[in-house]
Amino acid sequence: MTKDLLKNKEFDLVSVIYNASQAAETCSQYIKDAEGDQEVERFFNDVIDSNSNLVQKGKDLLKDRI
Repeated sequence: MTKDLLKNKEFDLVSVIYNASQAAETCSQYIKDAEGDQEVERFFNDVIDSNSNLVQKGKDLLKDRI
């Protein structure tokens, strides 16, 4: 029974949405730390964009399933 509770696709989607959101938020701080190094700033911005896209896609998938 416990295994079934842990294999819940909706929970998994929420988990990925949360972790992608956290990664984007963390990179916002990293951008401040990288101030003046445009290449590193650009990389962190790319990470934010990628994770933001994943968050939105996850939300859309979750919305369709609940």
